[in-house]
Amino acid sequence: MAKEVVLISIHGDDKPRVTASITEILGRYNAKILDAGQADIHHKLSLGFLVQIDDSSQTGAIFKDILFKCYEMDVQVHFTPISMEEYADWVERQGKGHYVVTMLGHVITARQMALVTKAVADQELNIDSIKRLSGRPTLDDDYEHERSCIELSLSGNLRDKEELSSRFMEISAQENVDISFQKDDLYRRNRRLICFDMDSTLIKTEVIDELADRAGVGEEVRQITEAAMRGEIDFSESFRRRVALLKGLDESVMRDIAEKLPIMDGADRLMAVLKKCGFKIAILSGGFTYFGKYLQNRFGVDYVYANQLEIVNGKLTGRYVGDIVDGKRKAELLQLISQVEKIELEQVIAVGDGANDLPMINLAGLGIAFHAKPKVKANARQSISTIGLDGILYFLGFRDIHLNNLI
Repeated sequence: MAKEVVLISIHGDDKPRVTASITEILGRYNAKILDAGQADIHHKLSLGFLVQIDDSSQTGAIFKDILFKCYEMDVQVHFTPISMEEYADWVERQGKGHYVVTMLGHVITARQMALVTKAVADQELNIDSIKRLSGRPTLDDDYEHERSCIELSLSGNLRDKEELSSRFMEISAQENVDISFQKDDLYRRNRRLICFDMDSTLIKTEVIDELADRAGVGEEVRQITEAAMRGEIDFSESFRRRVALLKGLDESVMRDIAEKLPIMDGADRLMAVLKKCGFKIAILSGGFTYFGKYLQNRFGVDYVYANQLEIVNGKLTGRYVGDIVDGKRKAELLQLISQVEKIELEQVIAVGDGANDLPMINLAGLGIAFHAKPKVKANARQSISTIGLDGILYFLGFRDIHLNNLI
């Protein structure tokens, strides 16, 4: 008996029992389902089955039964014979690379998608599927509080990763859209540890600037901070100079600032989901332990490593206790925690905004520059600049429809 492979494509209004009706017919003839796909966009159905018919003499009868059933359900059907050579080529292509592009912003425009998909096509990658991860957007003109995320699944042999990353960075800067490009593998679907910077990442401020304002040396400290964030001066040296300027500040000021810390947009939602999903969470900060402990209590953070200010008789001495947590130390701590928790580095996420975060961002399997300076974004593999911290969840493949049921 001659075998036959056929692609059955069905389109029309989405309604119950379409899939059940077609597979019932195929089942009567003992057809084998080699592949299947279904999409529903605004109640319009696109359904496909790639099937093997072991006895080609039954093909006509199968087509007739499906045609009558589709007429009865008021949907369109199309049959495409697939040659054995075409099928073999399709099977062979599953061994090629698989990647995911995530587009994220307040709104996704046709122009943004055109630029992204052209960059993908120029790399000779094929788009296998497109899906929306965010909730259904409204038609309001005020996009400030909206979020939109579309995920593209790709396959093929990537020609030039650096070229593609550079192109995505250009599109991101010009079109105000975040674009993540990741290898779609087991690690992407199984992240287990996330390490955060604190200042301007988990919170909306640089705490040392807040302390400096209270000490009357705000402008001096702020200039040093900005230079350090841009990577213009060594972090350790800048830290010593800034801490020295805080000498004499009362300890009660730290408590007052901690109680009023402005939490970063999306942080509460992100932390709730991460805890629900069993992530280990760490704060690795060039800031101060006092404030890291406050966030640890608020979010249930597992590890906090930051700098300890020296306090004598209720006053800051202008000195610190222990080693400085700088960029190098952050990367070392990330590696240490992953070893203690028996987690592969590819399963680790690192998030930060400054130059001293780059060592841990580039060490982690998924490193994200969050609302970062241009120099930091240029040296990080992924970045988020359009929405809050919970945008990270889209990079992990979470969908809003699932998140809303989770928290």
